[in-house]
Amino acid sequence: MTFTYITLASPVGLLKLVANGSRLAAILWENDKPNRVRLGPMSEAADNPILLRTAQQLKEYFAGTRDHFELELDFSGTIFQKKVWAALLTIPFGETRSYTQIAEQIGNPNAVRAVGAANGKNPISIVAPCHRVIGASGKLTGFAGGLEAKERLLTLEGCEWSGNSRTGELF
Repeated sequence: MTFTYITLASPVGLLKLVANGSRLAAILWENDKPNRVRLGPMSEAADNPILLRTAQQLKEYFAGTRDHFELELDFSGTIFQKKVWAALLTIPFGETRSYTQIAEQIGNPNAVRAVGAANGKNPISIVAPCHRVIGASGKLTGFAGGLEAKERLLTLEGCEWSGNSRTGELF
């Protein structure tokens, strides 16, 4: 399996968009941990249609003109992780869920910590909106792109959470 990629400058830092053939396989953060998402060898492909479509849709999202993504996704992970990632895709734009709510949604209410771990391994950040998952207390919790990026994404979407009383524009 050979992966192709392009990079995209964004308001939350440099993103590496990765495709597996005609499907989006990952959106990696500039300072991502090397083994958070395991992929094979990669080569740059500035003309890959799915990567160009992803870049365009992300630009629209950051500009505030897109609230959902229309992309073919290629999630690579365990069955449990894929259930969690599928649940992420159901969280509406501008809303948040807790790890407990995701665990209940996938039919495993005692798996809150495992949901958190799977959320942290989500390979397709932003599109599969792991940033919309917050702590039960309403506080922001870990995020591969960093808590500042998570806060920026939630603010862009108009989400409410404990501690989002900051004033001023983030973009």
